[in-house]
Amino acid sequence: MHRCLAAGAAIALSLTWPAWADDTPKRGGILTFMIPADTPPSFDGHRENTFATIHAVAPFYSVLIRANPENPADTTQFVCDVCTEIPKAIDDGQTYALQIRDDVRFSDGSPMTAYDVVASWNKIVAPPEGVISVRRGYYSMIDRIEAPTAKTAVFHLKFATAAFMPALADPYAFIYKKDILDRDPHWFETKIMGSGPFRFKEYQVGQAVSGMRNPDYYRPGLPYLDGFIGIFADKQAVRVAAIKADRAAIEFRGFPPATRDELVAALGDRVTVQESDWNCGALVTPNHARKPFDDVRVRRALTLAIDRWHGAAPMSRITLQRTVGGIVFPGSPLAANREELQQLAGYWPDINASRAEARRLLKEAGAEGLSFELLNRNVDQPYKFNGTWVIDEWSKIGVHATQRVVPTGPYEEALRNGDFAVAIDAECQNIVNPLLDGTKYLPHSVSDANYGNYDDPTEIDIYNRMLREPNFARQRDLMRQLEKRVLDTEAHEAFLLWRYRIVPYRSYVKGFKISPSHYVNQDLATIWLDK
Repeated sequence: MHRCLAAGAAIALSLTWPAWADDTPKRGGILTFMIPADTPPSFDGHRENTFATIHAVAPFYSVLIRANPENPADTTQFVCDVCTEIPKAIDDGQTYALQIRDDVRFSDGSPMTAYDVVASWNKIVAPPEGVISVRRGYYSMIDRIEAPTAKTAVFHLKFATAAFMPALADPYAFIYKKDILDRDPHWFETKIMGSGPFRFKEYQVGQAVSGMRNPDYYRPGLPYLDGFIGIFADKQAVRVAAIKADRAAIEFRGFPPATRDELVAALGDRVTVQESDWNCGALVTPNHARKPFDDVRVRRALTLAIDRWHGAAPMSRITLQRTVGGIVFPGSPLAANREELQQLAGYWPDINASRAEARRLLKEAGAEGLSFELLNRNVDQPYKFNGTWVIDEWSKIGVHATQRVVPTGPYEEALRNGDFAVAIDAECQNIVNPLLDGTKYLPHSVSDANYGNYDDPTEIDIYNRMLREPNFARQRDLMRQLEKRVLDTEAHEAFLLWRYRIVPYRSYVKGFKISPSHYVNQDLATIWLDK
């Protein structure tokens, strides 16, 4: 669900792509927008799972299929990007053949073929030794991918699942050039060369990234912009000041309610606001490879200390977060209801009883007076706020934690290298797809996006049965089993709160339609400036 708060901003949508009713797009201009990070950890969309990467480089790349840019809030609608039509499954839902457009060219002038598509997707699904793919675990249903011709890419599945098509629309699944991947699968970590609506112009480390219109873009009439500049700024005050002074027009990620109100008060009808539930949550990840966090009693104590039910309202006033939930996006039919959540550690209705149990567990584990360092990311919203919140909550059971706040790049590396005791983490997905969104919580042997350094064959078995289960009621029961094991029985993770997305921006920015994800439709192809 999303809403637009500017007067006259409601726009009727059709199912063609793109076709903006009421306003006739104007061509030209440079869009300047803010990216709330100091720098992307790398440019490789297959490797990264952060907005710092996708906001910076998505305009340079094409994908196979995507969420409908006219109605991105509907996570069941997909349109082709480099394919010619959305495929229909054959072989009892286990084979999908996609025809690839013949007018797509990389920025070096070479044509894109199905061989490039297959090479890119193989890097995502089965990366070579030493290459990271954080979404590798999403694609356990894929058996093999092949290109029988230069125009056809075929995905063969091990089993039929409704989770596949939404997974195929992953906005990070950039199509790379096969010849480059063959020479160096790490090339796209530090360099940019795609076939998207914009061509790479310049990257100033820690300052800005810029692009210019691709004159050979395959979608007629797009993009509308002459170019864009994305400015990196990890301080919220800097980003807000830039929008106020019209040095930037928008930040696509989102601001807390107080900032929305500040910008509306300062700019009046010169600002438009769109809001949406957000498929993005915060969690605490204990490093099971570090003592005493190898002890489930200690991990359970940490989550039992956090008062989510009474903490959500005050946090919603100062942060991007507002909804209590489990590991499933609250807007999904697979999500736990309040009664189901209250059966889990950390969600009990009586916080005093919860904290008493936490103190008992710490004493039993010989961890009374526990002290440790909490790894956190140098991003105000909501990372630093979450760090401050949980440290205060833990102090109420006698736990003493201090924060180690580092920039995005070193933060991601510390997570991947296990260089932490406990970390503030995030679970932000794109297309709402609960069956695959849950891979974040699977052991690292299955999911490169998990940093807890644990193994759990029972959890993997529950997940695999759920992924294959066609009956919704049984599927939902398996999801509750998975959630119970992750958040309670083993306390592998401590989920905090789900976010709420608020995007205030200069009213001359047109063509932006909010979705439950700040990753989806970030290629800027349909954005235009009414000035």
